[in-house]
Order: sequence, then structure tokens, then C-alpha cells
Amino acid sequence: MKITSVAVLGAGAVGSYVIWGLADREDIKLGVIAEGERKERLSRQGCAINGKVYHPEVWTPEEAENVDFLIVSLKYGALPGALESIRKIVGKDTSVMSLMNGVDSEEIIAEQIGKSHILPAVIKVASHREADGYHFDPETTLGIIFGEYEAPYESERVKAVKELFAGTGIHYRSTEYAIEEVWCKFRLNVCNNLPQAILGAGVGCYRDSEHMKAIQNGLKKELEAIAEAKGIDISKADRMSGRGSAVPPMARYSTLQDLDAGRHTEIDMFSGALMRMGKELGIPTPYNEYTYHMIKALEEKNDGRFAYTGEEEPTWSK
Repeated sequence: MKITSVAVLGAGAVGSYVIWGLADREDIKLGVIAEGERKERLSRQGCAINGKVYHPEVWTPEEAENVDFLIVSLKYGALPGALESIRKIVGKDTSVMSLMNGVDSEEIIAEQIGKSHILPAVIKVASHREADGYHFDPETTLGIIFGEYEAPYESERVKAVKELFAGTGIHYRSTEYAIEEVWCKFRLNVCNNLPQAILGAGVGCYRDSEHMKAIQNGLKKELEAIAEAKGIDISKADRMSGRGSAVPPMARYSTLQDLDAGRHTEIDMFSGALMRMGKELGIPTPYNEYTYHMIKALEEKNDGRFAYTGEEEPTWSK
């Protein structure tokens, strides 16, 4: 098995890492999926990554039909609207790797195309957007971790993905504990991403504040209780997976980046998902419930809901 064509659905912070790594492979066809005005813009402007503009091909879902390898790197909220495109792209021999945050994107995609197409994976890259495009540090990026759901773990397509990534600058490794790795990254996102977003401060806050550390630990205990109840042993993940990429104390992760930019966040994928799972399993999730509602309220604030002028009807304290 050899991968000769790769499509990237979602050319943002995560997709940029893949585009950057594969752009110089002359033995493959690399394309970004887009339609309409976005297709025209990407074809014209390309993808600005680490100070350089890359020009992968830009394909409609129909043009990418039966591509060898589809990498899905969308924002969580964009996935439902992209499922029809994914159905059009995936052919009999297409393998699909989701690099989305959270723990259920593979399940959502598999409902549309079948689980056999899915190669579970997780990415760890501290990418952020600046005026001149997306930026990340290739050296400190931990990269992509992937593997089969079950044995044989060193399958032909795992070997093909390794060959695809080899020599590209993309950091990667395969594992027989792919699902545990996904949950390990999920734990990092919930515990590191969310409290920081409420406070509006860099990640150094976890090191420098016992109060932020207490919130972080509360979220962690709830997540681990749910994982245990689902039969997922996060400790099976590689010991290096317990941390993310090295970042400076002022770093702002994706949820806070979204709030800074006035965008809605992926909180439904994080605490929202844990609240749903906790309810199904009978496990209380008070830290996640508070975090969920606070970040939702911050989204409302960004939307202008609380831009009071002083002319509104008075409200009474209770």
C-alpha cells in the first residue's frame, strides 16, 4: 500500500502543520478541500505558514473523490456541515485520519462512512494565527500520534502513513494505544485550555497560582473518572503524552485565542461532552458544568449581549 494522494479538510491551525510538512513531497498529490469563494481565495492566496506561502491544489469534494488519504482538521462546530463533503470524498480505499480535538469526531465521521476507513489519531501542535498566517515551532511540536483500533497494529496503512510522513519534518509515531492517546490529549485540552480561557491569562497561571491549579485538578478528576467508567485506561498512553508541546508562560491556547478573536469556542466538544457522558454514567461533573457555563457566558459577552448603555430597564438584586 502506498499513499499517493492526500486531501486536507480544514486548512487552519492544525491543517497548516500537515500542509507545511507535505508540501515539498513531489511524489504525492496534495490538495485542500474547499468550495465557492473559499476555493477561489485559497487558489489565489495560498496558505501562509511560518512566514512562507504554500500553494497546494484546491479541490472540491467531488474532485477529491476516492483520494488515498483524507485528513480532517476542522473546528468542531464545522464538522456537522462537512459530513456530506466527507461522504463524497471517501471511496472504497480511502483512509481517514481526524486530527480534531475532543474524543468523538472519529465516531461522528464513522457513522457516515464506516469505522473501517478510520485511522484513530491525535495531534499535539501549539499553532497560532498572526497577521501573516499560522505559526508553530517545528522542533518543539510533538506531532501526530496514530494507530489502529485493534491488532494488527503495524498494519499496511500504518506503514503507509509512516512512509508518507518520513523525512517531511512532521513529527509522528504509531501506537497500539491510539484511543488512550486521544483521551490523553483530551485531558490536556480540558485541563489546560479551559481554566486559562476563563481567567484570560497565559498558561503560566497554572504554575503560579494555587487557585488555578485547584480548578485544573478538579476538571482532571472528573475526566479521569469518566474515562475509567468507559473502560479507557489513560495510563496506557506513552508517558510523554502526559504533556503538550513546550510553550512560554504567556502562551494562549485555542479556547482563549477564540475568545480573544471574538469567535465562539469548542466548549461543547470539551466540557459539554463530559457533562453528557457524566450524565449517562451517573458521574457528577460540577467543575465542568461551571466551566461550560462560564465560557458560554464569555461567548455571549463577545456577541454583545451585555453591552449595556444605561438606558435599559433596571434589574433587581435577589
